[in-house]
Amino acid sequence: MGKGTNKELHWWGFVLTFAGAVLFSTKAVMVKLAYREVHIDAISLLMLRMLFSVPFFVAVAWWNSRQEGEAPVSLRNWGWVIACGLFGYYASSWFDFVGLQYISAGLERLILFLYPSFTAFINYFLFRQKLTRRQGWALLITYLGIGIAYYGELQIDYGKDGFIFGSFMIFICAITYAAYLAGSGRMIPKLGATRFNAYAMLAASGGIFIHYLLEKGVGGFDWTPERVQFGILLAIIATVLPSFFLTAGMKRIGSNNAAIISSIGPVSTIAQAYIFLDEPVHGLQILGTVLVVFGVTMIGWKTGVKKTSE
Repeated sequence: MGKGTNKELHWWGFVLTFAGAVLFSTKAVMVKLAYREVHIDAISLLMLRMLFSVPFFVAVAWWNSRQEGEAPVSLRNWGWVIACGLFGYYASSWFDFVGLQYISAGLERLILFLYPSFTAFINYFLFRQKLTRRQGWALLITYLGIGIAYYGELQIDYGKDGFIFGSFMIFICAITYAAYLAGSGRMIPKLGATRFNAYAMLAASGGIFIHYLLEKGVGGFDWTPERVQFGILLAIIATVLPSFFLTAGMKRIGSNNAAIISSIGPVSTIAQAYIFLDEPVHGLQILGTVLVVFGVTMIGWKTGVKKTSE
């Protein structure tokens, strides 16, 4: 009975993690579709995404607050949670949405997938976590893959306005998200993954709403049904569901296995971009993607970096 139960939990953990990774990978495609179909700017689309996500995270935060045995959050920890949320989900999401205005969804996912390597560097320089020889080779393979894929994209998209700027924005997004992951690795053991995720998302939402109000003002948004539809889809399919799926999956199979399974993300994004956005798939992109996924899998295997795209 015990073995059967463990196998069932492991199977469900695999399914939930895989589903979460694929759903997260839809984000870039949805954002590109929204830019093309409803002509919306980055901060407005980001505001819609969080507006329809907030009720779910409020519910999770409220439910956690009612659980017996939950230790209260200290003032110091509240400061760290807010900082992680603002620096991670708010800042990185804004850089990401801005960058997606200029580069393809497939290239965005590949550049963004550098964040496990950045997390490893941050842990090495700030927290003195040593890098093994295997991790060093993994980092080299990952950057080689990005270089090959990026060179292929240069042959196609270099003449497009903002291509270098958009690439740089996604690169900064990867760095800020890596910093968030490094910080969250210190807070999750104190608060729990679900509670920390809910609180950090609420802090990020506050930052996004303030940014929107400062830039657009009250009443500055055109609430068309098409725009609202994209906001709801981004919130439910690309934000809320995958975050809970990945959390539940990690509880069943562990962060190392979840990290490896989540490496399907770039492949899923490239396939969806080809189907829904008519983005071309070229040989260098395929080769680079294989190397990136292989390198990130090696990093995840050794460090257990939690891979969840903002």
